[in-house]
Amino acid sequence: MSRKYCASLAAAYRSHVCGALRAADIGSRVKLSGWVQNWRDHGGVVFIDLRDRYGLTQVVFNPETAPEAHAGAHAIRSEFVLQVEGEVVARPAGTVNANMATGEIEVLVDRVKVLNKARTTPFMIDDISEIGENVRLQYRYLDLRRQPMQEAIIARHRVTKIVRDYLDDNAFLEIETPMLTKSTPEGARDYLVPSRTNPGSFFALPQSPQLFKQLLMVAGFDRYFQIVKCFRDEDLRADRQPEFTQIDMEFSFVERDDIITLVEGMIAAIFKEIKGFDSDLPFPRISYTEAIEKYGLDAPDIRFALPLVDLCGVFAGSEFKVFRSVLDSQGIIKGLNLKGGARLSRKEIDDLLAVVQIYGAKGLAWIKVNADGWQSPIVKFFAETEVAALGREMAAEVGDLLLFVADKAEITNESLGRLRLHLGEKMGLIDAAQISFCWVVDFPMFAWDEQEKRHVAIHHPFTAPLDEDLDKLQSEPLAVKAKAYDLVLNGVELGGGSIRIHDADTQAKVFQLLNIADEEAREKFGFLLDALSFGAPPHGGIAFGLDRMMMLLLGRQSIREVIAFPKTQKATCLLSGAPNTVSARQLRDLAIKKA
Repeated sequence: MSRKYCASLAAAYRSHVCGALRAADIGSRVKLSGWVQNWRDHGGVVFIDLRDRYGLTQVVFNPETAPEAHAGAHAIRSEFVLQVEGEVVARPAGTVNANMATGEIEVLVDRVKVLNKARTTPFMIDDISEIGENVRLQYRYLDLRRQPMQEAIIARHRVTKIVRDYLDDNAFLEIETPMLTKSTPEGARDYLVPSRTNPGSFFALPQSPQLFKQLLMVAGFDRYFQIVKCFRDEDLRADRQPEFTQIDMEFSFVERDDIITLVEGMIAAIFKEIKGFDSDLPFPRISYTEAIEKYGLDAPDIRFALPLVDLCGVFAGSEFKVFRSVLDSQGIIKGLNLKGGARLSRKEIDDLLAVVQIYGAKGLAWIKVNADGWQSPIVKFFAETEVAALGREMAAEVGDLLLFVADKAEITNESLGRLRLHLGEKMGLIDAAQISFCWVVDFPMFAWDEQEKRHVAIHHPFTAPLDEDLDKLQSEPLAVKAKAYDLVLNGVELGGGSIRIHDADTQAKVFQLLNIADEEAREKFGFLLDALSFGAPPHGGIAFGLDRMMMLLLGRQSIREVIAFPKTQKATCLLSGAPNTVSARQLRDLAIKKA
């Protein structure tokens, strides 16, 4: 926890903060202010641990040396706000607390003033109380008094300072972009704000500063950053919030490698300062294709092996109906080899089926490689040549458990990729203390949306294609790769970005491919297209989720643990009661009829 403190602001209420006093201060007269952590009466002498965000100091009320102060101490309770004055003394022999920064001293109080009383709190302000999250969020201002929460918020401040200092040293300018902007729904739903002065019209809260930061590049501000609030009206999980914070950057006259190198330095600085971790630079790079083929996911956890194995070749001529029908319908077959997994019980294997079913897989085939042969409900359907080829491809050894999924490519990859992560945790294959970064590069630029029967952008429609793939935009759009890149930490995407399209003609072709008509493109993005036509430099950028980064840095289970005032998973604020209804008059002012 940071101990920085501006002494010039302390004169009225305190000469020191509660975490500052040491043995060198013995004999000094001091003034402290803070909250009562706990209260103890030991044989008539009252001990109080006084707390502020800098730490704890034990203060002592002795009836023999300061009867008036001692008498006042008996009216004090937990969480009262106090001001005390007294002399710093050494703790008696045998009472030194080595686990406390101020554990060598205590303050012998001769004056005490109750600055404010406190009602009994709904939970103890300590570090070990088991408190329901809803109660914590309802009384967040009390929850934030707890040391783990204060450490998280202070660490967040330290990270943003590191970012600002690092980017300032690299000639970046922090520039604010609008919070009230135009709705351009391309992914998640926008949060809309009705305009009173323009009845029937709406602003949107930004999902990203994307368009404005590109405009800043056109304006000549060649290195921009912003630590910015963004908003998405989407379904929530542990790592999602309706409002979240991005570390947002954009550069001019750069290529992908320039951005990656600079960002690696920033990330290394953060992890060194906060965790004492020395990053091994440069971070490894994995192509999107390799990530999907080997790990099943585009955010791979590379801390452990257990790769996915393509088995389409092994079963290309198979008579096993399940595999045959999948291959005939352009699906794929993949497997993984869980070394030593043959010891799992049949129930434990059946439980793995539930894992892959979450991601759409219809089944999970398995084979135990035992000393006396292969044990499986399906191996009898395989030809001897298939058994031999399968053993070679999967490096099967006695004691192994071979697991397979056969389905559409996207289902097979994701379900086995998620199963790989599940087994990594279940079987203790992952070193939780390990920190492994990697870049995923060369993403496909487009995907085909089967429901809407059109191409969609994998990242966003302003991402530039690889130069060598430009001529494929119209002839082979699904073969086009993008100048996009994601930074992944331990299987979690920290952030992503791309080199942008900087000429209007290429941008128009991409809009056309995405089935965005000229009129629609002009309506949604006309100001960007106009800007590109006035001499836009080559540029690119990246954005990191600050909340998610803090969650991983501090080992917390939810981003709500690193945000001062978060929303619940239902996007509500239990503290303030938001969202709430508004009066009929307010609705009339906004030209909105109540449903």
